[in-house]
Amino acid sequence: MTLPPGPDPLPEPVPEPDDAPAALAEGEEAVRPEWGDPAAIVRAILREEPTYSAAEVAEDAGITLGQARRLWRALGFPEADGAAVYTASDTDAIRTMVEAIDSGLLDFDLAVTITRALGQTMARLADWEVGALVHRVEELQVEGQRGNVTQTAAHLLEELGDGFETMMVYVWRRHLAAAVSRIVALGQADDLHTTRLTVGFADIVSFTALSNEISRERIGDLVELFESRCADVVATQRGRVIKSIGDSVLFVNDDPIRAYDTAEGIITVIGRDPRMPDVRVGLATGDVVMRVGDVFGPPVNLAARLTAVARRNRIIIDAATAARLPEDQFETRRLPERPVRGFGLVEPVAVRRH
Repeated sequence: MTLPPGPDPLPEPVPEPDDAPAALAEGEEAVRPEWGDPAAIVRAILREEPTYSAAEVAEDAGITLGQARRLWRALGFPEADGAAVYTASDTDAIRTMVEAIDSGLLDFDLAVTITRALGQTMARLADWEVGALVHRVEELQVEGQRGNVTQTAAHLLEELGDGFETMMVYVWRRHLAAAVSRIVALGQADDLHTTRLTVGFADIVSFTALSNEISRERIGDLVELFESRCADVVATQRGRVIKSIGDSVLFVNDDPIRAYDTAEGIITVIGRDPRMPDVRVGLATGDVVMRVGDVFGPPVNLAARLTAVARRNRIIIDAATAARLPEDQFETRRLPERPVRGFGLVEPVAVRRH
């Protein structure tokens, strides 16, 4: 099995500069970082000034104010009635969706669904990007290279902007092509939203206790490394990460053998690295419903429940997954029945390769 490159060390915190200020004397006020004008960052990103109210956006797009509000909320943004906080690009974006509705390609409810998926995805992407850039801004501030914090951040965003936009569209097209290929592979299935998959759930052991023992910065580094290593293994085995939930990763694969190899790979790069915490993985196979980039159904819930049964750095599977693993390659052992929340008595299965 091909695994990602060897484990990376946990990133070390940014060291304090040699001339770091001494502790404040009693009564002395802290000197805050020089931010300048934070609105400059917003202007640098949007590259235009807000000039439209919500009513003007709706009128320009040819829809009611209520419909415009619904689309705007679906994107994940708060409303601002009366105030001129919207730009020409905001109007263009709403008009694009309206044109798709008017053409008959989408109905309004489907347009809202697509808009919501886009808004949630981009919100998370933006949070990740800004979180990563914060460290670089801090480094440049320590080095005294870029003036105040706002100027530093605005400069970085300006330099990154166009290239990152191009990369974003490229990645979207690649994933769109892969998603269409999966739909085509379902062939003449009665329900193109439902498919049989092996669902995997990888969970860090004792994460709550661990998070109380180390600093916030270190726990953030650990989670980021956990997610990135899991994603690498999942991609290597031609699966998909559905979502990360801090100390857990949910993934799927249409091949149960590759799903097992994914689970084994995650244990190799996480649980068997002495610098990383232990991990448990549960696998369950069955029909799942795919909606807005997520998966739903009994296998999803069962895979998550099975992690509570698994020992540290072990894989536990359900009977459906065991039935699909070739006996000449895998050894399975049924464990005693035990109650599993939402499923009653379940007979978990321990598994390993011959």
